Amino acid sequence: MTRRAEPASAVQTGEAAGVLTVDLDALAANWRLLRDRMGGPEAGRACAAVVKADGYGLGAAPVARRLASEGCATFFVAHAEEGETLRRALPEAEIIVLNGLLPGEATLYSCHRLAPCLNDTGQVRAWLEHCAEAGPTPAALHVDTGMTRLGLDPQDLDAVDLDALNALPGLVVMSHLACADEPDHPLNRRQQAAFAEIRPRFPAARASLANSSGLFLGADYRFDLGRPGYSLYGGNPTPSAGANPMRPVVRLQVPVLQVREIRGRRTVGYGATAGTAPPAWIATLAAGYADGYLRAMSNRGAVFIDGRACPVTGRVSMDLLTVDVTEAVQAGSEIRPGTLADLIDARHTIDDVAGHAGTIGYEILTSLGSRYRRRYPGEIEAARPAQGSA
Repeated sequence: MTRRAEPASAVQTGEAAGVLTVDLDALAANWRLLRDRMGGPEAGRACAAVVKADGYGLGAAPVARRLASEGCATFFVAHAEEGETLRRALPEAEIIVLNGLLPGEATLYSCHRLAPCLNDTGQVRAWLEHCAEAGPTPAALHVDTGMTRLGLDPQDLDAVDLDALNALPGLVVMSHLACADEPDHPLNRRQQAAFAEIRPRFPAARASLANSSGLFLGADYRFDLGRPGYSLYGGNPTPSAGANPMRPVVRLQVPVLQVREIRGRRTVGYGATAGTAPPAWIATLAAGYADGYLRAMSNRGAVFIDGRACPVTGRVSMDLLTVDVTEAVQAGSEIRPGTLADLIDARHTIDDVAGHAGTIGYEILTSLGSRYRRRYPGEIEAARPAQGSA
């Protein structure tokens, strides 16, 4: 009888704490697909990248360096501190900070050549006052067309100095779609119409409305600058259409710590929420909610070991996860301590995991913990300072 080969092992690969692989070649391909949807420079349009929350939890610096090498010139972050960190990785890129200008931050923005996204009339006045002293400096202006979150109301534009705003170099005027992942939602069209009405008041500015899903709503949503985020990392921007047009970027593997044969009726994990009876085998894996595998995944979904789906059994705890490997063992898989299990991969994507957890893939990505060893196939090395420079 031919013996099955053992599945991949953490002992063999040295990944005893688990490994998070971020395929930067796939990420770059996703950006190129989205750039092409925008029409590209020949159409007078560009595709930015949203790398807030440390590149959606995957590492802003390696993500942004690879995208910059592909031609991406504009990056969005949430906080000024994120922009300051990203500037060290991208000395020449345009970096726009979405959360806007807090009191006392203007000098920080100028020092690191960050562009604030001005979200209310007070921020507009403060930035224009700063520019009157320091010289015209880039910014973005956020006008709310229906999200009712950050941004000026359209009528607030009558209370700001539009001439001074339009004199700023590299001005971006933007709004944010609330329901872009629901193509038939009537708010999409209302927001597009409201933004189109605002657009002529900023004749020299670049206009930006489309997020990841917005890029798939139609040409009249794209304007001058697309700003995808989630789709870059492999998330599905068209969930209502079924098939995901993006390439998977993330693979998360963790090692098996123990495999136990169940010799009597037993319960599994905290709260005794799952039961099992012989013949059965339970494997304990080195991941839990401290690592971003959400507690909501308790008794839901599966991981893959040796190519076989193994159901999550019992509650997810802080550092440990239990799965039923009975079917795999009975089929001949040699599962032992060190065997690697796939928690996220091309067969079981971030959207699949999110569906089992009753959440969205954004939360899955940004929850991934710091204990994994991270690999970046396709990484662009950081530029080294010239010899003798500070």
